Amino acid sequence: PCWRVEDFVVAQECTRCSGFQARRIPECRPTGFVEKISCSGSKKEEFKSCRSAVMEAHVFWRFVGTMMCVAAVFAVLVVCRQRVLDRKALEKVRKQIESI
Repeated sequence: PCWRVEDFVVAQECTRCSGFQARRIPECRPTGFVEKISCSGSKKEEFKSCRSAVMEAHVFWRFVGTMMCVAAVFAVLVVCRQRVLDRKALEKVRKQIESI
């Protein structure tokens, strides 16, 4: 690709590939997004795979949400387990006091 060896200008910002583009342009396959670039030296216009900031933000917030849910579930499990252990400890103390 000319953009690896020459200077280039972005002719069209990073956009999602349409169904037609996804089949025709191999650069669409890795991320689903492409930007159109124009190489300065050879005057060729090519496509380059890119990452969309909106898509990255969406993926990041989905990850954060998932981690918050997992943390909440484990916090509830810890509280429940602590209550069970406290109940067992109180029962043990009660039995020791009764045996005296």
